[in-house]
Amino acid sequence: MPLTLTLTEGVLPAGQETLAYRRLAEAMLRWHGLADNALMAANVVGSLHVLERGRSFVGQDEAPIAFVEWKVPSFAFADRAVQQGYFEEATGIIHDMSGGRQPRERIFINVVHAVDGAWNFGGRAMTNAEIAAEVARAGAAAA
Repeated sequence: MPLTLTLTEGVLPAGQETLAYRRLAEAMLRWHGLADNALMAANVVGSLHVLERGRSFVGQDEAPIAFVEWKVPSFAFADRAVQQGYFEEATGIIHDMSGGRQPRERIFINVVHAVDGAWNFGGRAMTNAEIAAEVARAGAAAA
């Protein structure tokens, strides 16, 4: 489940970007009740992009930003309480790590859903039901 974290240089103190990525990923797993599921933890992947100042915009004006974008199977982030809770926590993570300098209204979060069957673990296309079965097996093996 790719997480793409894009920040304008200086939004977070230098060197803290990786910690922010980790905290955002951990929060996503926790909000979905999967914090202890090794299969899901191993399938949280992603990238971190730090843009030079002057390369990010709000409206048509240059502005420092933070983008948190998830690409997930269609069952993830489907629960409204998870959406609200994660978005609030993720916004808080970036805002707090910025020392309060990054305005909450310039922290953008979105989720992109894959079509059912268009997700893979280990190179095998899987439906939501197949993913759920794998996750359940991994959870049972850990118990």
